[in-house]
Amino acid sequence: MEDQTTNHELKDRLALIESMMAEGRHSTQRWAWNFLLWGVAYYVAIAWSVYGKSWMAWPVTMIAAAIVTSVAGSRVRRDKPTTLVGRAIGAVWGVMGTVLFVVLVTLGLSGRADLHLIVAIAAAMLAVANGTSSLILRWKMQFACALVWLATAVGACLTTEVQLAFLSLAAIFFCQIVFGIYGMILESRRPSGVSHA
Repeated sequence: MEDQTTNHELKDRLALIESMMAEGRHSTQRWAWNFLLWGVAYYVAIAWSVYGKSWMAWPVTMIAAAIVTSVAGSRVRRDKPTTLVGRAIGAVWGVMGTVLFVVLVTLGLSGRADLHLIVAIAAAMLAVANGTSSLILRWKMQFACALVWLATAVGACLTTEVQLAFLSLAAIFFCQIVFGIYGMILESRRPSGVSHA
């Protein structure tokens, strides 16, 4: 009798864990627009800094994207209750974004920033955030994004500036734009009140 109770409790706990992961994945899908937003913001900052030759391109664009994320994100959070998994994923991304911004601004102000160093740091941080999220959520597509960002970080150490530019633009396209659109499509196909596994 005790074994049946223990087995039943274990099955209930496993079902709870699986539902939490599904809800976490769904939460990420609700935020898929944010991947797209940041992908576009990266492209805007790159174009502005290359063609406009302005040191203000990255700080201004990143602050603007953070403000849009904050304002739009408050609407997403207001509509849905937060879960432990959702808060954990949000914390990973919030800390990553804050650390990345502070380090890159400091590098820029110190005059020690170069394209290889900036891309290596940014891509490595994005690999960590995507990898952590994907392992928590058991989401293979996001893990693929982590691998692309990791390859970009390694590539930043081994390539020429021209090769690195193409590598970075491709990583942004696949890991921000395509992944964001993919998540938005999954979210739009999701019936109300139903979780994906």
